[in-house]
Amino acid sequence: MMVLGLQGSPRKKGNTDILLSAFIEGAAGSGADVLTLNPSKMKIEPCTGCRFCEKNGYCVITGDDMSREVYPALRKADLIVVASPIFFYGVPSRLKALIDRSQALWSRKYLMKLMDPGAKWRKGFLLSLGATKGKNLFEGTSLTAKYFFDGIGAAYEGSLTYHQIENAGDIQKHPSAIDDVRRKAAELIEPLSKRKRIIFICRENACRSQMSAAFAQIYAGGRLDVSSGGSAPATEVSRLMMDVMAEKGIDMAFKKPVPFETALGIRKIDYAVTMECEVSCPVMPGTEIIEWNLPDPSGKPIEFMRGLRDEIEKKVIDFVGKL
Repeated sequence: MMVLGLQGSPRKKGNTDILLSAFIEGAAGSGADVLTLNPSKMKIEPCTGCRFCEKNGYCVITGDDMSREVYPALRKADLIVVASPIFFYGVPSRLKALIDRSQALWSRKYLMKLMDPGAKWRKGFLLSLGATKGKNLFEGTSLTAKYFFDGIGAAYEGSLTYHQIENAGDIQKHPSAIDDVRRKAAELIEPLSKRKRIIFICRENACRSQMSAAFAQIYAGGRLDVSSGGSAPATEVSRLMMDVMAEKGIDMAFKKPVPFETALGIRKIDYAVTMECEVSCPVMPGTEIIEWNLPDPSGKPIEFMRGLRDEIEKKVIDFVGKL
């Protein structure tokens, strides 16, 4: 279970930073793994409007932090929180650049008809504050957030917005703001924290465990908190695996292999599924260890990969049916 915060303000320790930090601390206190990204501190080139992503599903700009960090984090997160001050009735330019570059995800969803496995369960929430008391102060930012969340595959769960927050520390003087965001964090995390945790482990985390995790999210993401990892992670996921999953309309772009120790997170694991890969699971008290006899697909043709994909889907459906 991961909560991603997008810090829209360029001001360090400003009002927006304080507000988002309270939310993230509340989420961590409820058992979530948390990550905060600040676009103003990252290398994010602006969208050029070239329409490359609409034809290819990827942004033509590949050498900045969108490819390295942002796209994978957006796909991994269960809850995404955008925090933004109001700049001319909108969001600051660096945050807007991140949002605009998410057109690549919009293209994969709407033009290529590919389904992000986590999209059905992912949530999005907006925190925003501004200096004036105008009734339309947050309209532009709210609309931007709604369409951003839709494009990246996250259901919009609403917002908390605060007028007349201008000077340093004003948000801390607000009678309810900090308590508001902590309560909202706990409220949004609560149904996610009730899910059973399952981790799929193979050698490289490039194929078998990735497909297993994707199918588990699709069929039971509301009941299972899903992760995957490898004993010797590859540098990238298998392109052939991505191709055969795309044949079923499932989008595996922006997945990253990780060590299974990293994938374990901070909460108890209920089920660990290993895959004929000579993996020695760490000691996990109370965890049910399940062995799936799935052969290593490395070097095998696409027909083999299709059969493996279908076998994994059947195993996941069978497992979910017994929950």
